[in-house]
Amino acid sequence: MATEEGTDPAPLDEVMEDIRRELVRRVAAEDRSANRDIYDALEDE
Repeated sequence: MATEEGTDPAPLDEVMEDIRRELVRRVAAEDRSANRDIYDALEDE
């Protein structure tokens, strides 16, 4: 992806950070869901 001279890459960086944050949130939620029995056992210790 080419950028024009004089453009600020900060908005793109912010968007990419938002995407990364959402991806991490979704992967963590899926991991908790898939391994619920393990998380429940750890809570009960």
